[in-house]
Amino acid sequence: MFGNMGNMAGMMKKVQKLQGDMAKLQEELKARTLEVSTGGGAVKVVVNGEKKIQSIKIAPTAVDPEDVEMLEDLVTAAVNEAMSKVDDMMAQEMGKLTGGLNLPPGMF
Repeated sequence: MFGNMGNMAGMMKKVQKLQGDMAKLQEELKARTLEVSTGGGAVKVVVNGEKKIQSIKIAPTAVDPEDVEMLEDLVTAAVNEAMSKVDDMMAQEMGKLTGGLNLPPGMF
């Protein structure tokens, strides 16, 4: 009977360690940056792990007053891809930490 209590206590310690490790990893990932470019480098977006845009660079050749819509599309595509890459980075790094456990969203 008490053997199960010991297993439960050991499991709780592992869960607490995992929570601590995940919190530390999340803080580290927030500091990382990712760069995405579209239009052959015409638009470059740098975003951090908190999904905050650090910078947007637009090549002068991408600025065509006759075709503002193309530039808007390039910026939109770059920002969307950058946000997606942050999600992928977070999932990949958390997956390494959890050993591929399929944890419900918001558990940690």
